[in-house]
Amino acid sequence: MLKIYNTASRKQEVFAPLDPNKVTMYNCGLTVYDRAHIGNLRSFTMADIIRRTLEYLGYKIIQVQNFTDVGHETFTDEQKAKLSQATQSSIEITDTDVGIDRLEKTSKRTGMTPWEVAELYIRLAIQDYQAMNFLEPAHRPRATEHIKEQQDLILKLLAKGYAYITNSAIYYDTNKFEKYWNFAGQKAEDKKVGVRTEIEVDPEKRNPSDFRLWQFNRPDHTMQWDFIIDGVNYRGYPGWHIECSAMAHTYLGHPIDIHTGGADHIAVHHPNEIAQSEPIYGEPYVRYWYHNAFLTVDNKKMGKSLGNAYNLDDIRAKGFDPLDLRYFYLTADFRTPQNFTWQSLKASQVARNKIIRTMKELKQSLSEKDNNQDHVTYQYEEKFKEAIEDSFNMPKALSVLWEVINSEISVKQKLHLIYDFDRVFGLKLSETEPDTIDPDIHKKLLTIIAQRDKAKSKKDFQQADELREKARKLGFELIDTPKGTKYQQII
Repeated sequence: MLKIYNTASRKQEVFAPLDPNKVTMYNCGLTVYDRAHIGNLRSFTMADIIRRTLEYLGYKIIQVQNFTDVGHETFTDEQKAKLSQATQSSIEITDTDVGIDRLEKTSKRTGMTPWEVAELYIRLAIQDYQAMNFLEPAHRPRATEHIKEQQDLILKLLAKGYAYITNSAIYYDTNKFEKYWNFAGQKAEDKKVGVRTEIEVDPEKRNPSDFRLWQFNRPDHTMQWDFIIDGVNYRGYPGWHIECSAMAHTYLGHPIDIHTGGADHIAVHHPNEIAQSEPIYGEPYVRYWYHNAFLTVDNKKMGKSLGNAYNLDDIRAKGFDPLDLRYFYLTADFRTPQNFTWQSLKASQVARNKIIRTMKELKQSLSEKDNNQDHVTYQYEEKFKEAIEDSFNMPKALSVLWEVINSEISVKQKLHLIYDFDRVFGLKLSETEPDTIDPDIHKKLLTIIAQRDKAKSKKDFQQADELREKARKLGFELIDTPKGTKYQQII
């Protein structure tokens, strides 16, 4: 029985989708102003693991993961300089109604148009997703492809009195939604917004927590769309939050079974999605909310200014495979903070390579006698299922994989279980092929092993070490086991 930790209830709940045969899932996707970094990739790995787990358990999944290519604003450098340290700690720097669109900011820095910026980073993101072995969602909508749907939702909010128009924007009135503060566990009086005294904001905003649905009267913004309301054209562009509600409803209907995102969305973005959706489409907007905790780097906050917002190119440049990074993510529960270091990634690489070597050895040793079924494998299958049904507990699931690898069950059954478990892990273990060794090298290795065994019997450990090094130069590691010396190719 699958149990999911639900952010909304702050407890683990038995998973019961609205349709017992189909699960709808929306993943807050990438804002395509820059390359996806390893923090983003952890969140998307979580979404992929949830998808794979549900499919492993027999569910049909409709997964939607968006690209934000307009409307997600941040403070300009000049605005950040004006903000006091106290103010910066009390607001969400990455989400503001008074700054600059992230794509516009990249456009000014690079000379590309915002459209070109979006195309570049969407293309790179998809390449990264493929390298990480993410399953392809049913839909990857872009915010700019769904302007009409966002406008229709805004019109409904205006008609129901949940939104209002100022001289520069259309805002959601958070006072009209009684449950607005429930999701993040906040109170209105606890929401500190110190920007008003330091940066010029819209004086017509009714409440500091009100958020922008549509921005107009900004002629310098490149991406603009007509929006006619009662004969008036409020030409402009959407706010960040409205896009997800509109696209989620367009592709998945209402309510959605699972909605994922980073822990940074709990305070602002997801409460806003709930507030603008439930008055229109009924409640709940989402049945199960699942958030990943932050990724730190060397126990520090990750950021471009710190030079530690690594992407897959940085990972490859250090000699790692993207699947080493995927394995690293699996070593911690997604809801707990995880600290990235190059040493921890190396440990994940070593572990993944050991699995690959084991797979190669198993395939090489597979023989007809392994056709007999092993009656004890159900124990491992049940352990694995228990792990993944514990709110997608990947460290626990990995421990079952290693139990199988180190077990005494038959070669055929080991391979069967590893292949089966990798349907969830997504490490491409089924694509591992046994090594083909040149016959001459094979003979040389057997000679080296015989000479080394003789040296060891004479306690000539210096010669034994020299022979081990000789094998390494041929590309093979010698391993002492209770059943004698074995060799494995160095990856």
